Amino acid sequence: MNTTRHWPKRAFILSRALSRAFSDTPSPTFPLKHVTRSNFDSALVELRSHVRAADFVAIDMEMTGVTSAPWRESFEFDRFDIRYLKVKDSAEKFAVLQFGVCPFRWDSLKQSFIAHPHNFFVFPRQEIPLDRTSYEFLCQTTSMDFLAKYQFDFNACIHEGISYLSRGQEDEARKRLISPKGDQLTHLSHNLRETMDLPLVRVADVLFTERMKKRLGEWRDDLLQNRVGGPQEEKVPDDLNQQFRTVFFKMRPALSLDGFTSHQLSLIRMVTRKHFKDLTYVCFNGESTSEELVVYTDSESDKARLMEEVKNDHQRRAEMKINAAVGFRHVIDLLSSENKLIVGHNCILDIAHVHSKFLAPLPSTAEEFVSCVNKYFPSIIDTKILLNADYTLQRKMKRSSTSLSSAFSLLCPEIAHGFRRNVLSYEPCVKVEVHVDEMRSSNWNSGAKHEAGYDAFMTGCVFAQACSHLGIDFQLHSPSENLTQNEKLQKHMNLLYLSWINGDIIDLRTGNRSAELSGSNMIRKPYRKILFKNIVLLWGFPSKLKPSMIRDCICKTLGPSSVISTYCIDQTAVFVQFSKAELASDFLNLKETLEQSNDAISHLHPLSQLLEGGNTRAASYETYKEICASPNSKVLFADQAEAVGIKWKTELLPSDKEESHDNTRSHLESAMDSPQAVQKSKTRNTEDVVNDSSNKRFCDDIIDSFLKVEKIRRTTNL
Repeated sequence: MNTTRHWPKRAFILSRALSRAFSDTPSPTFPLKHVTRSNFDSALVELRSHVRAADFVAIDMEMTGVTSAPWRESFEFDRFDIRYLKVKDSAEKFAVLQFGVCPFRWDSLKQSFIAHPHNFFVFPRQEIPLDRTSYEFLCQTTSMDFLAKYQFDFNACIHEGISYLSRGQEDEARKRLISPKGDQLTHLSHNLRETMDLPLVRVADVLFTERMKKRLGEWRDDLLQNRVGGPQEEKVPDDLNQQFRTVFFKMRPALSLDGFTSHQLSLIRMVTRKHFKDLTYVCFNGESTSEELVVYTDSESDKARLMEEVKNDHQRRAEMKINAAVGFRHVIDLLSSENKLIVGHNCILDIAHVHSKFLAPLPSTAEEFVSCVNKYFPSIIDTKILLNADYTLQRKMKRSSTSLSSAFSLLCPEIAHGFRRNVLSYEPCVKVEVHVDEMRSSNWNSGAKHEAGYDAFMTGCVFAQACSHLGIDFQLHSPSENLTQNEKLQKHMNLLYLSWINGDIIDLRTGNRSAELSGSNMIRKPYRKILFKNIVLLWGFPSKLKPSMIRDCICKTLGPSSVISTYCIDQTAVFVQFSKAELASDFLNLKETLEQSNDAISHLHPLSQLLEGGNTRAASYETYKEICASPNSKVLFADQAEAVGIKWKTELLPSDKEESHDNTRSHLESAMDSPQAVQKSKTRNTEDVVNDSSNKRFCDDIIDSFLKVEKIRRTTNL
């Protein structure tokens, strides 16, 4: 009975889907607003109206790379503050080439979202001169190859990409505008300060100044004699006809100077100041060129008015130039000022790029970072958080990747594939209609993945569908309702994955690490808890040693259960996690002693293989943080450590430095005994071995100790 009741509806849906699936008329391509510097101004006006009306705005970016060195990848052994330092390094080193912005507005009449996807090409071009070299950024070959694979238009980006100034750079430019040294930007120095007398040491300079004094005097005298009439034809030599031209500037007669060197212009400026009280030298910046003029003024007050007009004109033009140079940051300012909900997918790196490129240099700590971000963007949602917040969504994503494209295809099949889908597996989907310029569409072919504008659109669609799974009914949504105040979203807001690998979540309100919601780790395998005080960082060891071999060397000395795990950072460095913090301290003390000794024990010690070559370095976890915080980007970790300036071989833990000289020899002695005797070694006298009268017995003891270690190694399957 129930099947019969629903059969007509199912038959209608099936027939409609089949007719569309086998139709000869192809679906249109995805509508996307591409924005370059040629249409940026008009697009910004249009975007401003869409953002103001939006319920939320989705963003995405395409960058030139992600990691500046293999060891800057996110590791299991990375602490929370280290993960931020690695995000910081990436945002500082690489450039943003595309920025996708897609406002979403709920239309209660159509019962669907209206999306306006914009794809901005961005390029860090230097539009105005500042006290800095040209912009530099890294390119990661894998990232560039990835963009090329998806037909990224590099020519459009480089030639037509929109430049930008950060807030700090804009402030610097404005300070230079009003400072006495602002001549590099406005050339006001010629007008606002007296020109010192130039020493006329050359005959050519003397002759030139006399010639200019005569020429300027004749021109002024002609003006005074013919003030009633228009400009008179000048009877001057041909070469001066090409260099002097009578014009009007600010409703005043003037001589335009052309074809002179900078030194000659300085001499003309000096002649004008010294010999003509009614003539004023002016340097005027036009739209694209600058012009040097000598202007006639009636009086001192007229001269003062002229200079004020010139100054105001220069400042106005400089303001326009700075405003134009701000470029794409106008979009960031718009998103901030409208206080809309910002939605991204796994977007911690995106937010870091926004801070680094458009706000200010990234701070050294996560706490300072989130304080600034929260000031400008108080409401941010990461869709990756939402995908792991709901049990139903977790079940859907369990067999699939949590990448943006996978989530979009799985959660939004009707949007992703139009009506050409498997109707029998149909689930309700929040409707979305795309508006670009005058084009409106709800049926299209799949867009260009990994194009920032389309990825921003996918992010917004995933967010809308995830909200539906969380119980947010948009059909009941009021235009006056603010999603940032929605109770069901509040507990997920301003939480970003700092690392998906370990589930590290950063709270943008506090800067602290936030625990994942219970049951949110179904997709990602759990990792054991790491005690960072038990970790020793090793680098510079012989290249033939593998992490497993390093572990064996240490276990032969400190016992079979002394090392929990080793983790390879790169081919030159490893983490060693000890079972106890005391063992980490013992290892560092023992290493220092062996390096300071040059006797038979040192050369026959199990750790000698690790210390071979004399370049092995060891330190606590804090040294790893110091190295990661450096702006250097060497490919190998060992080279990075050297570039940071680390010269010592062993860094003892703070609590051990005072005791190291008292106990190091006893550590050395105990290492030659069986592993079970490690703890007893602390009470042994250093002189017991040194003062042994029998060399034969001494060698026998060494051999016996190695036999004991080997026996233990075999019995424990090391």
